[in-house]
Amino acid sequence: MDDRAKSPQGAENIDGFEPARERLLSAALMEAAFEGWTPVMLDRAAEAAGIESSVVAAAFPGGARDVLRYWSIRADEAMADAMAGPAFEGLKIREKVAFAVNTRLDALRPHKEAARRGAALLALPTSGLLGARLAWNTADAIWRGLGDASTDFNYYSKRGILTGVWTSTFARWLGDESPDEAATRAFLDARIANVMEIEKAKAQVRKLGLDPAAPIRALAKLRYPRGRQGRGA
Repeated sequence: MDDRAKSPQGAENIDGFEPARERLLSAALMEAAFEGWTPVMLDRAAEAAGIESSVVAAAFPGGARDVLRYWSIRADEAMADAMAGPAFEGLKIREKVAFAVNTRLDALRPHKEAARRGAALLALPTSGLLGARLAWNTADAIWRGLGDASTDFNYYSKRGILTGVWTSTFARWLGDESPDEAATRAFLDARIANVMEIEKAKAQVRKLGLDPAAPIRALAKLRYPRGRQGRGA
């Protein structure tokens, strides 16, 4: 589910369009606050950035949605860079998660209205898959920054839970107009506390010799009984 691996909007300038993407994104963030993430916004951003339409089409073949995805990728990268810095070392796990989420919000804060308009677009049924993938990628970037190397059930459960933390905190932040955004920070702390309780419960289950993933595998067998697995039923 890594968009950077599947789309030209990765950080590497492998196609020569990265400078144009950066210039267009800067202009788009200004225009999107008023126009939303629309074709009109993209045209105005291209005009403001002095970029020809043919270059825009090559750099962002998916139009405004691709620009929004590119912004999310760049925000994830900024968060990952901050997590690799000295301020991240020595923090407890819950503090590291809070640091990551708050840093991710920091990357969006200068263009909060554009973020609000982007959230409205991703909430539409036609953009639901994109929104889910971007949220998953953010959760994945956080876990990678935490040094998580799991590949089993834990890989998906950790990212699934953190996706919920990120999306709910992001939604709370969009509606938080207080100068210090204290309500958002309190909300995030509460969500992280909930996650820590879940992890404690899973640890207790393991101490009893049980596997927390067993119910999921049992349900999968009901859905795909032996002999039908792999047929794409």
